[in-house]
Amino acid sequence: MENLIKAGLVQKTYSPTSGCSACGSISPPQADGVCILGNDPTRPAGSALSAGGGEGGKKWLRGAALAAGGGFFLLGMVFTFSPAIEWGLFLASCLLAGGEVFLDAVKNILRGRLFNEMFLMSIAVAGAIAIGEYPEGAAVMLFYRVGEAFQDYAVGRSRKSISALMNIRPDFANLKVDGGLRRVSPEEVKPGDLIMVKPGEKIPLDGVITEGRSSLDTSALTGEALPRDVEPGNEVLSGSININGLLSIRVLKPFGESTVAKILELVQNAAARKTKVEQFITTFSRYYTPVVVLAALGLAFIPPLVLPGTGFFPWIHRALVFLVVSCPCALVVSIPLGFFGGIGGASARGILIKGSNYLEALNTIETVVFDKTGTLTKGVFTVTEISPEKGYAPEELLYYAAQAESNSNHPIALSVQNAYHGGGGRIAGYEEIAGQGIRVTVDGRKVLAGNSGLLDAEGISHSLPDVPGTVIYLALDGVFAGYIVISDELKPDSKEAILRLKALGVKNIAMLSGDRRGTAEKIGKELGLTTVYAELLPHQKVEKIEELEKNGTGGKLAFVGDGINDAPVLARADVGIAMGALGSDAAIEAADIVLMTDEPSAIPTAMGIARKTRRIIWQNIAFALGVKGVILILGALGIATMWGAVFGDVGVTAIAVLNSLRTLRFSRHP
Repeated sequence: MENLIKAGLVQKTYSPTSGCSACGSISPPQADGVCILGNDPTRPAGSALSAGGGEGGKKWLRGAALAAGGGFFLLGMVFTFSPAIEWGLFLASCLLAGGEVFLDAVKNILRGRLFNEMFLMSIAVAGAIAIGEYPEGAAVMLFYRVGEAFQDYAVGRSRKSISALMNIRPDFANLKVDGGLRRVSPEEVKPGDLIMVKPGEKIPLDGVITEGRSSLDTSALTGEALPRDVEPGNEVLSGSININGLLSIRVLKPFGESTVAKILELVQNAAARKTKVEQFITTFSRYYTPVVVLAALGLAFIPPLVLPGTGFFPWIHRALVFLVVSCPCALVVSIPLGFFGGIGGASARGILIKGSNYLEALNTIETVVFDKTGTLTKGVFTVTEISPEKGYAPEELLYYAAQAESNSNHPIALSVQNAYHGGGGRIAGYEEIAGQGIRVTVDGRKVLAGNSGLLDAEGISHSLPDVPGTVIYLALDGVFAGYIVISDELKPDSKEAILRLKALGVKNIAMLSGDRRGTAEKIGKELGLTTVYAELLPHQKVEKIEELEKNGTGGKLAFVGDGINDAPVLARADVGIAMGALGSDAAIEAADIVLMTDEPSAIPTAMGIARKTRRIIWQNIAFALGVKGVILILGALGIATMWGAVFGDVGVTAIAVLNSLRTLRFSRHP
């Protein structure tokens, strides 16, 4: 349990009279009366994950003391000595292995905290020695500490991916000043400043490349091993590693708002949001332990007083067995460790879950609602079709469209300009017609470029193609010349994501879009979506979410989006999922889960991780309660020995903890 305290996996409530029940500090916690165990409330927020980091020497001493205690125990068990020497060997074994436990028990008693595993172990061991059961008393303490070593190993494994995320925090930035470079803290750099990132260094802040080309290792952010090539004009995220080129970057955000800072904050605060199962176990152990202690006292003293011909020693022995096996460590340790492992395993795949309650909520998802642009599609408009009328060439059509759109910064206009790679023409009489398009003269020819309404207003007959995307109609000198289709491509894994969600039993998969109905419905049909809602304003998306929730059958609803206008919907849904790499800050802030890969297929992966985590946790609960229940009954009847009690506590805890480690291993497909 102490290892969980250091890892910050469990939380309890601060009491003004007795201090923090987790770390013992009398100082008030920083927020909401909650303290992450092992995290001194006087420390800066978010330091729980680094708690206990300077204990290398203490761990070595503990290991040496445990080994020495084990040696004395083996000597006493294997060889025959006089009673005095035997007593000394087992006592030495007990003190070396469990001296820290006894000391912590005394400290807890002085703080008014009686009913915890330290108290139970100390009373059981002291009682066993008092009635002459020296080997059993030493075994209880020795194996209890061995069980803690298993916990320590398990905590280390479960935090491995989290620790890797902690390492993405940059230590410095090379700030360009007066023609040179000055190494500064990332917090000192301001938006607009220029920084230099050399090969092998981490990008310290979010920004846009002004000079240089390179490949970036983004695996710590996205879980994707394939390097990403970048060039001037590309935006880059803090925490990425520059592999081979020298990059000059103009900073876009201060460090506190950068991607790396937000990831660290998400991970550090994840343990503070507990599931109902964790809350139940915390409450259960709070009442369960004192009840067990009172039951053990009754078992030790009531039967000898009411049953004739029975002595105190056999019943005290039964009570000690009862005390040892009743310790709730297996549940208190393995359940938060399982959720923490699930969160860590997800983060290694670029899925950042803000709390174990959201991980648990993924198990009951009934409806998944997607935004379209930037979520199911790439969010980048490109020219996908050029359809000229007879007598015109595609290159000619693209030329006149690019000249007409040359003065616009609209995404549609920019996509046409990017598709055209030739030179400029002679432009005159430029006129933008609101809601319709552009009238302009190019190289002496009158050009109309816009929607069908523009050509209708000019009395020019034209075809109306049924194609997905935005259509730019062109007329030259009053004659319809053809059209250009601008559309947003589907992400490569969008269809796979929908198929996997259906395989997981998601009943309703919907899409909300502000696009025209024809375009949205074609995409919905291509992906196999259940429902498509089109031509929606931001507030209407919230209304549709509420409507879908109202028509549901009790399961939870998840919304997946990436834009600023998605933030209200993300906050309104039971589980909000944001695309983190390209998504807006507002969307990431409002979301409960952030997908750093920007891949829709990460959603069924997250659901698979959640289901495996829940399965493992319930295995631990059933196993721990079942074994402990049997041994408690056998102990009360005088059948179970102290060795059985040791297995019921340490053995069950070790097995449950090792089982929890399985949450770290997950194949991509559920």
